[in-house]
Amino acid sequence: MNSKILLSSIVHKRFGKINHLFKYKVPSIFLDLDELEKVKKNSYIFSINSFNILSFYEKDHGYRDHRKIKEYIVDHLNSYNIQFKKLKIKILCFPRILGYVFNPLSVIYCYEDEDLISIFYEVKNTSNEQHTYVFGKGSGSVFSTLKHKCDKNFYVSPFIGMKGKYLFTNKLDQEKINLIIDLYDANNNRVLMASQTGKFVDFKATKLLKYNILNPLFGFKVMAAILFEALRIVFKGGRYYARKKKTIDTVSFEGSF
Repeated sequence: MNSKILLSSIVHKRFGKINHLFKYKVPSIFLDLDELEKVKKNSYIFSINSFNILSFYEKDHGYRDHRKIKEYIVDHLNSYNIQFKKLKIKILCFPRILGYVFNPLSVIYCYEDEDLISIFYEVKNTSNEQHTYVFGKGSGSVFSTLKHKCDKNFYVSPFIGMKGKYLFTNKLDQEKINLIIDLYDANNNRVLMASQTGKFVDFKATKLLKYNILNPLFGFKVMAAILFEALRIVFKGGRYYARKKKTIDTVSFEGSF
């Protein structure tokens, strides 16, 4: 199958007056949306859109309602005039564990056959708000490492202001993913680096069970770690930035990569 498990390491590092670092290992899923039924049939502990030890729900992404992820992708590709005929979609995210998940970042890769035509960076905060940064393919033909940037349009950490720019470095091949996101403030100083790097392994129930045992209740641990690290930043003297709550999910088209 094209769908895989990604064994990866995640690193967050703050720069400036409040130097701070935390990292952890995590199994993610990299799903081909055309294979969801096949994945469901081949794994007794992994379900699609229904409860299990491990599961994937389409309503956790895109429109976050009854509509399919593909409908969300097609609607936005059309609105941004990104052309396709034989669309293939793959998503990198965490699975639900015992019905719970928190995905700070999900990455949706869109292909015309094997040609990458768009990337959706779907960002969530701990208040369950969502903003998606969409990039389309430029005039270049072959990319080994993608680099693209945009303004920060979404409140994520209460200890980082809204004004800033993201630089995305994204390398994906048949064996691994190397994703780095650097955040720069209004004075072009790097204030945060977040990365996810890892290797693919076959999507098998036995491997999912093994990684789940090695990472029990991982989804809960992610949220707990975020709150714990926030407390550490507070004690280090981190500044708190207030914001207005978002009432709807938002999307921004950020140009070409």
